[in-house]
Amino acid sequence: MGLNLSSYWYCILILFPIIGGTALFFIPFKNRARMCVYTEVITVITSIISFLLLFNRPAENLDIITFVGKFTISLGFDGMGTIFAGLVSFLWPLASLYAFEYMKHEANEKSCKETTFFAFYTMTFGVTLGIASASNLLTMYVFYEMLTLVTVPLIIFSLSREATLATRTYLYYSLGGAAFGFITLVFLFNYADSLDFVLGGVLKNDGSYSETLMRIVYLFGFFGFGVKAAVCPLCSWLPKAGVAPTPVTALLHAVAVVKSGAFAILRITYFSFGTDILKGSFAQYIPMLVVIITIVYGCSQAVRERHFKRRLAYSTVSNLSYILFGCLIMTPLGMIGALTHMLFHGVMKICSFFCAGAVITRTGKTYVYELDGLGRKMPFTFAAFTISSLALMGVPGLCGFISKWNLATAAVESQNGFAYFGVGALLISALLTAIYMLQVVVRAYFPNKDFDYSTVEKFSDPGWKMLVPFGIFIVCMFVFGLYSEPIVSLLTNVAMGTF
Repeated sequence: MGLNLSSYWYCILILFPIIGGTALFFIPFKNRARMCVYTEVITVITSIISFLLLFNRPAENLDIITFVGKFTISLGFDGMGTIFAGLVSFLWPLASLYAFEYMKHEANEKSCKETTFFAFYTMTFGVTLGIASASNLLTMYVFYEMLTLVTVPLIIFSLSREATLATRTYLYYSLGGAAFGFITLVFLFNYADSLDFVLGGVLKNDGSYSETLMRIVYLFGFFGFGVKAAVCPLCSWLPKAGVAPTPVTALLHAVAVVKSGAFAILRITYFSFGTDILKGSFAQYIPMLVVIITIVYGCSQAVRERHFKRRLAYSTVSNLSYILFGCLIMTPLGMIGALTHMLFHGVMKICSFFCAGAVITRTGKTYVYELDGLGRKMPFTFAAFTISSLALMGVPGLCGFISKWNLATAAVESQNGFAYFGVGALLISALLTAIYMLQVVVRAYFPNKDFDYSTVEKFSDPGWKMLVPFGIFIVCMFVFGLYSEPIVSLLTNVAMGTF
């Protein structure tokens, strides 16, 4: 686009939504409509700034604070940060629009203050962009910790006992995982040339450390950051967090929190430690075994789960490990597969969660067995859910097929025995995904022959604020499935370090 942007725009990108969200506590809006317009304007402007920076990256990073030596808070986009920031910036304005209609129902029912919700919701946008734009491990770690704190009020929003317990679990897991991540940060400070993200890793090549020790340290980092990525056995917090309002769970499960965990693992694997020291060792095989187990476990639990949103949460547990599986193949093709699924899963899963939220707001039904006959009364909602279900299954023509194909191709070409087991897990997962997703679709469209349609006569699709995101997500799933070459080419350049 030819713009010459200063690196100070990185700071504006993060502070604008954080300050804008904080201002919601103090601005005396005369009515709800003005509050919604203000929130959406802040979100859209932030996304515009983000895309301007993505397409016109400043030549230099922005060093904000230097503590000592290599301890610097620094912002700047590289290829991988660009991909994550692009996903976040695309989805957040749509999620905010959806939330305006959803939260009208939620706040009225729970007698909670909407401005509090949208304040933290908007601040979370800025913090997530901070993770994406972090140019070194220390900066990413700082924003990673901030993400935990700023999302706590969103999970506990209803102040119910269930929400309180879910928030407590989320805090225990997240803070514990962050402690393990901090151990990794300390060791890299001592045994790396810098904390900057450099493709290939930054470990010193002077024999000053034991390779076995550094592989153990990597495991600390993998499982520490893996808490937010919901690897087994550290995933129980995620289904419990489904008690939060659907706009929150959609972003928790599709973009902000869980993808930040997967993004952090991609960072430390390829940009901090480097694959040369990890590949072919226990530091590769132990995590790969864990993510293979998680893929099957998440799908198995989803098949058993009867609560609509918790079923989708277990699906997220499984699909996040798809991303980690690609990461742990530790080849450029593996990184391409991981990044492809990170992008496409974000669109597929946020669509399915939004459909579940629409059902909850319009009908009050929260369990799968309660969805009989709703397909005819909420046609657009369940059309979107059906397409997202087929995409998650990996049906050709939709984006889920592309990401699963890239992962399977990377696994086969790696000639890694563990990776072959991963391909088997992907096939099992596809079958189980068909079972737990299509069960919802079949019940909605084809209830028992003696079903009384008068029981669902009063229900209908939600308003345009929910339907517009559905339509955009449907188009994206088809476009990315049928014309994925530009995206895959971009991700190839990221994996090769040429973007």
